[in-house]
Amino acid sequence: MPTPPFRADHVGSLLRPASIVEARRKFYEDKSIDAAELKAVEDAAIPALIKMQEEVGLKAVTDGEARRSFWHYDFMGMLNGLDLDERDEGVQFAGVKLRPIFPTITDKLSFPDDHPMLEHFRFVKEHTSVVPKISIPGPSCCHFRTAPEDIHPTEYKEDPQALFADLAATYKAAVDAFYAAGCRYLQMDDIFFAYLCDPKHRADKEAAGQDPDALIDSYAWMMREAIKDRPEDMVIGMHMCRGNFRSTHAAEGAYDAAAEAIFSTGVDIFFMEYDTDRAGGLEPLKLLPKGKQRVLPGFITTKTADLEPMDWLKSKFDEASKFCDIDQLGIAPQCGFASTEEGNAITEDDQRRKLELVVKTAEEIWGEV
Repeated sequence: MPTPPFRADHVGSLLRPASIVEARRKFYEDKSIDAAELKAVEDAAIPALIKMQEEVGLKAVTDGEARRSFWHYDFMGMLNGLDLDERDEGVQFAGVKLRPIFPTITDKLSFPDDHPMLEHFRFVKEHTSVVPKISIPGPSCCHFRTAPEDIHPTEYKEDPQALFADLAATYKAAVDAFYAAGCRYLQMDDIFFAYLCDPKHRADKEAAGQDPDALIDSYAWMMREAIKDRPEDMVIGMHMCRGNFRSTHAAEGAYDAAAEAIFSTGVDIFFMEYDTDRAGGLEPLKLLPKGKQRVLPGFITTKTADLEPMDWLKSKFDEASKFCDIDQLGIAPQCGFASTEEGNAITEDDQRRKLELVVKTAEEIWGEV
């Protein structure tokens, strides 16, 4: 079996098959089927998603996050000590609002031995001949997305470092549990490094009494602590973007303020959104340490159907190679195709063509996938 890092890869989420969309509606809204029936529909549809990824030539595949409503909240709500509250007002994206789910820390945080996503990973592993990957939200997500007033344990309220330490320990336990389940390629989506480069989000954190630069350092510390003792044959990826909900975004700003911290985490593969000017220039890549770490710049967007011209993609890599070694680069889309179950405003055919373009770009530039 091939081993990561690969030249061509993708972030994880895929458009939900119609059968799963319908089954989720029947389960969550109509209450006309039970959990076992929903799982049976998921189990029947996900192998086709895996096969599609294999057919386009990818060497690492996921379940498309097809069992989830959100890329992050489902995982977080399955942790001990964190609940998801539904309220009236959702998170604001550009022109649309997210459904009103609010993480609430109610007790000491820890990773449960029976976290359902361990089983989600095992299913992928059993149904692919290439590398099974799972993408989960990184530790920063549990902090960034939880309002200070929704952090209830006194210890965490009085000492933010106690919360950061328990989040790091929770994720270290997650790394160990996924490894025990057979996972050798774990991706964590720590998109809030990018959010903390956005003046508006920085101002919001300052208004909440938090120092955005200190948060960047704390988020990097949590990731370092969570993965530093992983076995040598376990590869860790980290995705960063500026929001992805029905083809909209929630943040903008170059990586400069966070790049040094990002590259200090010890992560092996960095998925960095670079499909629009919102992501700023490629100069932060000069801070990537020389060695085996790899950046997969997301020049290919998942938000729209138009295919990026190969000549343009090659020109972007010519530019990127001025700041870091071309051998430390690869290609992936800028984000997933369905960070929430609603999915982006593209079709399944568009999605497949985008993934084919990822593979073709890798073959054109490096002669390998």
